[in-house]
Amino acid sequence: MPEAPPPILADSVTRLGPDAVGAVVVTGSHGGVYAAYLACKAGCRAAIFNDAGIGLDDAGVGGLAWLDSHEMAAAAIDYRSADIGNADMMLRHGIVSRVNARASSLGLHRGMLCADAVRMLATAEIPQGDIAPVAESRRVLTPEGAKRRLVLIDSAALVSEEDAGQVVVTGSHGALFGADPMNALKVDAALALFNDAGGGVGTTRLPALQRRGVAAATVAADSARIGDAHSTWQDGVISTCNAAAKAMGAKPGMSARDFVTHVLRSFN
Repeated sequence: MPEAPPPILADSVTRLGPDAVGAVVVTGSHGGVYAAYLACKAGCRAAIFNDAGIGLDDAGVGGLAWLDSHEMAAAAIDYRSADIGNADMMLRHGIVSRVNARASSLGLHRGMLCADAVRMLATAEIPQGDIAPVAESRRVLTPEGAKRRLVLIDSAALVSEEDAGQVVVTGSHGALFGADPMNALKVDAALALFNDAGGGVGTTRLPALQRRGVAAATVAADSARIGDAHSTWQDGVISTCNAAAKAMGAKPGMSARDFVTHVLRSFN
């Protein structure tokens, strides 16, 4: 049997290029439904995600079942074995925590090494047929008493220049990928919230944003659905905050909704 081609490594599934077509992709993104959709849309043969601590309603691996319905084999890597946002580490050290039915039929199972899973996935059939569209949400609100806009974006990739100086609540994980501090957030928001993806490096955007003077905090993965900004805002419980956010009144254990409401009403 010829040796399988190396997988495509992508720290973020939002940055897949044409080389992903027909390839096994290892991505540092969480395994939520929208991330799964992007992998499918990119024409991947199969995909491996980070499980992001699984989290509330199993949102960190919710895309695996969605990919089963679109005939794509997929797996997730235990966030404790390899950092979210770091595809190379996942390939070298990752341990599989979840597989979908198609991946299981190829022999993948919980506890196996990511590198072994990649080799098995190289035999997967490339998905065929139409892809059901999945839309990521972006909403801009001005709650009663607010002195800035509240921007709800399921992915930090949806932030725009007009969001500078506003309160940005995302469904994205809080891990900084790559060396560029601008990867933390493309604009200088007044406040930014993320999901901690189980902790650890899931909070590394915060010091990068602190150095830019941006207040930032994460909510615990088991308190809010990763990939869902509305859940971050409505359900989230703050787990970590940088100094700028602490100066605004943030503290671990605080309701994200209460903190955001306080911040929105506190600006001059």
